[in-house]
Amino acid sequence: MDFQVLGPVEARKGGERIALSGSKVHTVLASLLLARGRVVSDERLSSMLWGWEPPATAGAQIYTYMSRLRKLLGDEVEIDRRPPGYVLRAPHSTVDLLEFEQLDREGRTALGRGRHLEASSLLSRALGLWRGAALGNVTEYLAGAELARLEELRLHALESRVEADLELGRHEQLTAELTGLVAEFPLREKLRAQLMTAFYRCGQQADALHTYHEGRKVLDEQLGIEPGEALGATYQAVLVGSLGAKKGAPVRTVVSASYGDGDPRDPYEPRPATLPPDIEDFIGREEELAALCGQLAESRKGGGPRALLVTGMAGVGKTALAVRAAHRSAAHFPDGQLFAELAHPDGRPKKLGEVLTVLLRALGAPVDGTGRTADLDELIRRYRTRTAGRRLLVVLDGAVDSRELDLLLPGSAAAAVLITGRARLTRVAQARTTVLTPFERENSYELLAAGVGRRRLLAEPDATNEVLAHCGGLPLAVRIAGSRLAARSHWPVSWLASRLADPEHRLRELSYGGLELRRALLPSLRQLPRQAGRTLVRLAGIGTEPFPAQRAARHLAEPESAAEESLEHLVDAALLDICGVDRLGRPLYRFHELVLLFAESLASAHRERERSTAAH
Repeated sequence: MDFQVLGPVEARKGGERIALSGSKVHTVLASLLLARGRVVSDERLSSMLWGWEPPATAGAQIYTYMSRLRKLLGDEVEIDRRPPGYVLRAPHSTVDLLEFEQLDREGRTALGRGRHLEASSLLSRALGLWRGAALGNVTEYLAGAELARLEELRLHALESRVEADLELGRHEQLTAELTGLVAEFPLREKLRAQLMTAFYRCGQQADALHTYHEGRKVLDEQLGIEPGEALGATYQAVLVGSLGAKKGAPVRTVVSASYGDGDPRDPYEPRPATLPPDIEDFIGREEELAALCGQLAESRKGGGPRALLVTGMAGVGKTALAVRAAHRSAAHFPDGQLFAELAHPDGRPKKLGEVLTVLLRALGAPVDGTGRTADLDELIRRYRTRTAGRRLLVVLDGAVDSRELDLLLPGSAAAAVLITGRARLTRVAQARTTVLTPFERENSYELLAAGVGRRRLLAEPDATNEVLAHCGGLPLAVRIAGSRLAARSHWPVSWLASRLADPEHRLRELSYGGLELRRALLPSLRQLPRQAGRTLVRLAGIGTEPFPAQRAARHLAEPESAAEESLEHLVDAALLDICGVDRLGRPLYRFHELVLLFAESLASAHRERERSTAAH
């Protein structure tokens, strides 16, 4: 569950907004969230709802609002009666205000230690959480009590971010923003001093002096005071020319926090941040996530692998893990984080030129609309030039093969590449591979509960176990099942369990909205050689027990060497696992049950086509 108060008060579950109606309900929820786990008294709630004139039925109405919230928010959130009031507990939820405060603290700490690039990034992320005026849909009484404090927090973060950007030499980009801020907050002396600094460093000394005199007049007319020490000191620095810039020439400072002293890099180069949003209900994979983050930290120091590979069958959660690891490790790569998809939605690999064009545009390089006018060698040269010496993290999603991946490695030993793909990629230089397998029951249960609510699952434990068994530990299948149940809150879990019980229709049932298991498996099939594809279809009836190549050869009525070659192709496409060896040391293979159902659906479609052809 995600709660938001930095804008209109909202609650979201799985990315979907929960419909909370009326300013009173929003006020009660915001009051509980702002209390940070402490009891909010009935008196406090009453004053936030009705001010100094509460109705005679205030207690009963508050009880009604609490009951309504419990019903809307579900099992993930506890709202308990704790005399003299109520308390909200949601240990697995996020609150944007708390996230903002954490990023703000980290950003101001980095600023105080001279890590200006890191400070600017952290504070920009903090400010990005604001969606307008805080508490936008609560009563005037709560807004009057809390809004000024929250706005002051935002302005402090904003001033700190501007300070970091000025240290990074971004004064040219700041003048327009600061001009608007000073007009909005004319009594804010620090913002005015920062605008004077930006003007001066852009060679606009007259504008800097005008900004000071305008501020002095406003302070005198509205408050009857003279400018404070900071604004006065800035004025004196403009007069004596000690703000770090020669008259008429903007300062181009070196970003020593990122590159070290003496690096001539242009501080205005864009710091791309094109990662997809972090996965809100990320479940499990703690060991794999910790390992990936550790490896990325090593890469940043130059002591780890340049490339990290995450592989596994379709729907096992490769992209989710990679995106979560990239977000957690972003601070190690202050020059930017890039994301590019290597395949089309149907599984066809994208041309290298297409991918390079996406990456170059994110890096601020001018590229033709299609990338066709520049030959491939030129695009590669530009990419390596743009990435040389930069601490970048590049996430490449959906690799089909490894023949061209080395060409997408940045031209910097301080950069790292995180690659996802179904195939076991072997040709990437200095790579380390993480292989994902389906979830155990515990993680599957937690993922289902995240979408459905624990109370519904506890009410029907047998049906829940059946649903989880039919999903086979595949996160995509579990997510689809949870989405279907969440969309039909009045349907019992047993309803879905009965629909998934029929193997012939299970794949069809594992489809909802934009998620479809069969469509996710199709690209793996298209990547197979034709003979290996036929082998998958013909092995549909072999079952989920481990088997050696010898048994597959008997089933297929072909030589063992030919069967083994096709089985290895299936392993490479993540449609088949090697799960051990037999007593003779021969590899044992095993199909996931949903892959077998996929193969059976292909066989059924083939038989139907043959019958149709024969009938005509």
